[in-house]
Amino acid sequence: MEPHNIPAVLKDLPELNITAATTEADAIDAMRVIASFNQCMVGVVRFAGETPWERHPDDELLHVLEGAVDVTVLTDTAAVETTVRAGSTFIVPGGLWHRQMPRPNVALMFITSKDGNEASTADDPRR
Repeated sequence: MEPHNIPAVLKDLPELNITAATTEADAIDAMRVIASFNQCMVGVVRFAGETPWERHPDDELLHVLEGAVDVTVLTDTAAVETTVRAGSTFIVPGGLWHRQMPRPNVALMFITSKDGNEASTADDPRR
């Protein structure tokens, strides 16, 4: 039981530049998992470039530390888009496909499921 100094973690955190060639291993190397929380992990990441679609069995919390990010969430009937700026938090409902596009880069803290996560590079992973 100890506090986590997020500014210190960010200081040494490399920026992940997401491209079509980015691998899952590249993404994992750029993240810093700082704690466990129930069945979830708490981490920090800094990146540029659009993420693939992803979904998690549980809700995911995104808290923007630096910059801003556009988040697109796919519901059964629509694509819902929102911009999350530094200091703001957004909850992605569990089970829904979503992706993120930084403006132009972002540092964020996340709380997400440890297991059961999926990713897709399809144009619309609901199909």
